[in-house]
Amino acid sequence: MNSKLNLPRHVAVIMDGNRRWARLNNLSNESGHSNGIDTLVNIAKIASEIGIEYLTFYSFSKENWNRGKNEITYLMELMANFESQYLDKIIRKNIKIKVIGDIETLSNEQKKIINNVEQKTKQNDGMNLITAFNYSGRDELVRAIREIINEIGEGNLLRKDVDESTVTKYLDTREIPDPDLIIRTGGEKRISNFLIWQSVYSEYVFVDDYWPDFKPDTFMCALKEYANRERRYGGGI
Repeated sequence: MNSKLNLPRHVAVIMDGNRRWARLNNLSNESGHSNGIDTLVNIAKIASEIGIEYLTFYSFSKENWNRGKNEITYLMELMANFESQYLDKIIRKNIKIKVIGDIETLSNEQKKIINNVEQKTKQNDGMNLITAFNYSGRDELVRAIREIINEIGEGNLLRKDVDESTVTKYLDTREIPDPDLIIRTGGEKRISNFLIWQSVYSEYVFVDDYWPDFKPDTFMCALKEYANRERRYGGGI
C-alpha cells in the first residue's frame, strides 16, 4: 500500500488541542488527555495497518513540566497506566515502541516504565512507534554536542571530522529516518521545538481538529495531501 499511495515512510505528529477540546466539551483537562491517549492508540493501529514504517508522537515536552501540578500528576498517571491499559493492543499489532528524549533526568519509576514498554515490544518487527517524552529539539542538540565534546576530549573523535553526519549519530533519533511528514493538530502553525534538526525537509500538514477529535479519515486525508506534493529538498522549481 505504501508504494501505491506514495505514503511517507516516517510520519511524526504534534498532538495539540487536548485541553482546548476539554474546555469546548465542558470537561476537565484530564479528560482531554485521556481521550487523547485513545486517539493515539487508534491512529497507531491505522498507521500500522496501512504500512507506515515509523510513527512518532510528541507526547510530552520538557516545557510541559511548567503546567499545573495536578495536570502533571495526572499525565504521569496516564504514563504509568499505559502499560496495563493499552500495551496489549500495541503488541497484538506487532508494533515496536521506542522512547526518545532526556530519559536520564526522569525518575527511576518513569525509567522503569519506559524500559518495560520497550522490552516487551522489542521482538516485534512491525511498525516502529516512537514517543518523544521529556523531549525538546534544542535540548536534544545540546545533549548531542556535549557527547561530541566528550568524545573529542577523550581522543575518540577529531574536531576536523565533525560534520552533519557526526551530529546525527549523537541524536536520540540516530537509528530513525528523518520524518517525511509532520502533522500538527489543533489549528496552530508552529513546530514547538520538535525534531528541529530532523525536520529541515519534512512536509507539514496542519489540521484544525483538536487531537481527541482527530479521526482515521482525517489522518488518511493528510497522507493523501502529502502524496500529492512534490518534494524538492532545496532543489529547483
